Amino acid sequence: MNIFWENITRYPRFLITSVSGLIVILLNPLFKIGKKNLVSQIFIIVLLILIFIILSLIIVSMLDI
Repeated sequence: MNIFWENITRYPRFLITSVSGLIVILLNPLFKIGKKNLVSQIFIIVLLILIFIILSLIIVSMLDI
């Protein structure tokens, strides 16, 4: 029975590791662009804020808050 619970605890760790790796891979090009100049840094900040606002509006409408 110990082997069963050990296997069950591996799946959340795998999920967290996979999702964090995906986030790092997706944000890496944005960090490279952001190092170039001030205009690109402002663009990336505005883009991230818009994505956050859109996602929060979607979640609020889905949960009917």
